[in-house]
Amino acid sequence: MLKRRRILVVGNWKMNPATLARAEKLFVDVEKTIKNKTLRVDMAIAPPLLYVGALSELSGPQKIEFVAQDVSTHESGAHTGEISAAMLRSHGIKCAIVGHSEMRAAGESDESINKKLHALLAVKSVAILCVGESERDGNGNYFGVVEDQLRSAFLDIKMDDVKRMVIAYEPVWAIGTGVNARPEDVEEMRLFINKVLTDLYDRATAEAIRVLYGGSVTPDNAAELLKQGAIDGFLVGGASLEAKKFVEIVKISDQYAKLA
Repeated sequence: MLKRRRILVVGNWKMNPATLARAEKLFVDVEKTIKNKTLRVDMAIAPPLLYVGALSELSGPQKIEFVAQDVSTHESGAHTGEISAAMLRSHGIKCAIVGHSEMRAAGESDESINKKLHALLAVKSVAILCVGESERDGNGNYFGVVEDQLRSAFLDIKMDDVKRMVIAYEPVWAIGTGVNARPEDVEEMRLFINKVLTDLYDRATAEAIRVLYGGSVTPDNAAELLKQGAIDGFLVGGASLEAKKFVEIVKISDQYAKLA
């Protein structure tokens, strides 16, 4: 039985909403629903970077952390369009998503992912590393896919830095399809991820790392995934663009944390 860690729920807005006005409305709708509530879970949102400044001014007493959807491999220099980890921190953004399946599909390499992790950890920021298979087969080859992703991502990363990382297991075949992985399959992968991390470091280090699930997460399946999946929260995509659904997932996670 794996040790339970504090639950984290992250809403990845991707390239949405289309305007700042809509982004502000979505953020305010989330904020006012949880206003003045004492949550037992950590909550964060990854909006388009352009919106963070305006949204941060709308933050109320219930602190919602902001997460970057990506980060540069470079510290500074002639890299048009890139945003460094240090730049993110200077704006209060201390966490970034790395290796999202959409970035991998667009050609992001294992080497680039590893460099981004090093860049974030060098400035004491948190990295949410995404791993996951494109398809499942009857021979369990998908475990090898995830193991390769983990081993390449953690190359030359020190044990002390590993504890500031979060892993998001997102089976690509479940993202945006409306079909989530079965809780028992999520639990199996969670245990496998723990085994790989134990092999790379040690058991204590492996168990200190939060593992989230992402892939068609909704209020209808969140409770079952938490209860049976042995995960530490969610990386929510489509449902995070509807305030009511996202807050419901947060509330379900909070209730689970209370009972656990």
